[in-house]
Amino acid sequence: MTNNVLDFEKPIAELENKILEMRKYEDNLDIKEEIRSLEDKVLQLKQNVYGNLTRWQRVQLARHPERPYTLDYIYMMTDDFFELHGDRLYKDDKAIVGGFAKLDEYKIMIIGQQKGRDTKSNLYRNFGMANPEGYRKALRLMKLAEKFNKPVITLIDTPGAYPGLEAEQNGQAEAIAKNLLEMSRLKVPIVVVIIGEGASGGALGIGVGNRILMLENTWYSVISPESCSSILWRSWEYKEQAAQALKLTAEDLLHHKIIDKIVKEPLGGAHKDHKSMGITLKNVIKSELADLVKFKPDKLVQTRMEKFGKMGVYSE
Repeated sequence: MTNNVLDFEKPIAELENKILEMRKYEDNLDIKEEIRSLEDKVLQLKQNVYGNLTRWQRVQLARHPERPYTLDYIYMMTDDFFELHGDRLYKDDKAIVGGFAKLDEYKIMIIGQQKGRDTKSNLYRNFGMANPEGYRKALRLMKLAEKFNKPVITLIDTPGAYPGLEAEQNGQAEAIAKNLLEMSRLKVPIVVVIIGEGASGGALGIGVGNRILMLENTWYSVISPESCSSILWRSWEYKEQAAQALKLTAEDLLHHKIIDKIVKEPLGGAHKDHKSMGITLKNVIKSELADLVKFKPDKLVQTRMEKFGKMGVYSE
């Protein structure tokens, strides 16, 4: 059992470990039937557990350290990725990566937040939390895509925009707000995909699109469950209740028409099968692009603005 097994996954991991132990002796002992029986039990247990996840458990899966990150998807889905750096104003923010690439027949600009796999790389990537220069870099790349009439794909996976003093002094709020404005009127197709965490303005800064997709085990909300808990209950202990109240899962957001589609993950989560997840997401993005490239630029802008204008509308 690895350290990355979540609490609700432990019964599954224990059975899988037992099967691995039994396989060592299957050539000498007649235990093939017992192994098959246990494998059937594991499959049934997985279907039961992952088919009935709570919102907090979805949050935990979205944060799993073995999930594919932005660069993983870029290298799985695209060819000839050419990374571009810098915002041409201040510096290059390593929390946001982006560049031109080929998605089979489509030449695209792909941009996303990038986390690290260990302490060193997380410090290098600032834990996927962008500074103002990261959002300005993203916008520069989007405008470059517009100049050459290339679709934009954004991959969201961030615990939020970096909340440090220097980020605020350098115009964090203004950088995100400008991205919202400019993305709303960008004259090329934009497909947004939440691949992990989608927290607050940090996610919105690259989150305005013609299509918004969410992977099955991700979350997208104005605030994280822990921060919500600390505000309402003055403690992080109520994060599970906060997650329930926030209604932050893909199913919740599809119901409220905030997103357009849920992308199915392999049983157990995207981290269980990177290759399969990459193929699935690639096919979904290509399907969305096949539809969007038919629209004229003005129509793309109009439908995008109408889409976001309808969000939050209600009647009593």
